[in-house]
Amino acid sequence: MAGTILTSLVLLLQLTCVIAVVAYLLTRRRFFLEVLEGHPAARTRLILIGVFGALSIYGTVGGVEFMGGIINVRDLGPMVGGLVGGPVVGVGAGLIGALYRAGLGGFSVVPCVLATIIAGLLGGLVWRAYGRRFPPTVVAVSFAVLMEGLHMLLVLALARPFEEAFALVNSVALPVILANAAGVCIFAVFIHTLENECRVQAERDGLIREMERKNTELAIAAEIQQSFLPDTLPQVAPFEIAARSIMAREVGGDFFDAIPFEVMHMGPDRLGIFIADVSGKGIPAALFMALSRIVVRVNAIWHQQQPAEAIRDANAIITADSTSGMFVTLFYGVLDARDRSLTYVNAGHNPPLVCAPDGSFSELPTTGMAIGAVPDAAYGADTAVLGPGNVLVLYTDGITEAENAAQEMFGEGRLREAIAGVRTLPAEAMVAAILEAVRAFSGSAPQSDDITLMVIRSV
Repeated sequence: MAGTILTSLVLLLQLTCVIAVVAYLLTRRRFFLEVLEGHPAARTRLILIGVFGALSIYGTVGGVEFMGGIINVRDLGPMVGGLVGGPVVGVGAGLIGALYRAGLGGFSVVPCVLATIIAGLLGGLVWRAYGRRFPPTVVAVSFAVLMEGLHMLLVLALARPFEEAFALVNSVALPVILANAAGVCIFAVFIHTLENECRVQAERDGLIREMERKNTELAIAAEIQQSFLPDTLPQVAPFEIAARSIMAREVGGDFFDAIPFEVMHMGPDRLGIFIADVSGKGIPAALFMALSRIVVRVNAIWHQQQPAEAIRDANAIITADSTSGMFVTLFYGVLDARDRSLTYVNAGHNPPLVCAPDGSFSELPTTGMAIGAVPDAAYGADTAVLGPGNVLVLYTDGITEAENAAQEMFGEGRLREAIAGVRTLPAEAMVAAILEAVRAFSGSAPQSDDITLMVIRSV
């Protein structure tokens, strides 16, 4: 008897594997997404009824005859149909399988027909109980076990003679229950795998859309920030002025400007210039940069003759509005063409380099602390004379701290060498040459900080 049961179980598992292949192919069809969403269209339901009804017939045809009955997985199609598509699909598939079984006759025909229809109906009710979704694997397998147990009870209750019904149930109950449970389990794995794939795909698509949205916003922010930087700088003889800014990200915290720039003149022989570096990177630095630029520019225009007062008032305003702990280092100066002088305030910025005609260097030291750190900070002004052939180079630390693949910094020494080598070139050419020297030094290493450079050449 044990050998017979084992042989029957193996045959039924073979049937189950065939059904599992069909189930896998079914779950990969495009229309099956409607099923996963819990709202299959009428056309989709008809397809499901046909497929699972055909599986029910196959489960009967491929069954194993034993003591006048057939050990089969007929109920698997309607059960899964109900668990997947609801009562309509389950009952529809059950009716197809039941009608075929009815045509075969036999003393167990009535309970088998009823069980096939009931399997589809109960599977559909379970589907509804789980919010029109395929239930968890444990629930689905437990349902299959209970359903086939009910099938056996129906055979005992309705099939006659009872002795034959009892002998049949005693022989086929275990393989039938195991085979149907295995089939439902395999199908559940396919369903939940597909659900996970859809969930991961939805998350991936959502992430891609979010990245595209953020990239679009960053592109707009970069365009707006770029509009803050002057395309061309006003010139005042005998000085040549050129500048360029290269952001490490789409937006950054470096900026430069010339005052006046499309606002008002401080006299035909005078021009305000400044360069600044906001602490931090990215969007926060860009926002702080926009605030700082406007405040410094307005105060510089207001205090045309007093650079120290302009920076002092700008610091008070920026500190009052800044609650993030950010600050900005800034160099602001007023060029006077009449005596080639530069009256400046260095608010914690890298000391600008002055290259003499003979290639020697001097620095313009700080005259106060960074803006935005202390509300009542004091700032002083100093004056330098840029005689003929002198070159003033203002820069942010993105230049001196640029690294190569060996994590070596460009440093001030290399910057001085680059400046000295091109000191006789026009200001625009000097800017391009110095930035090229930094790029060549960095090689393939990524840019880690914003780079801003301004060159003022006295001719």
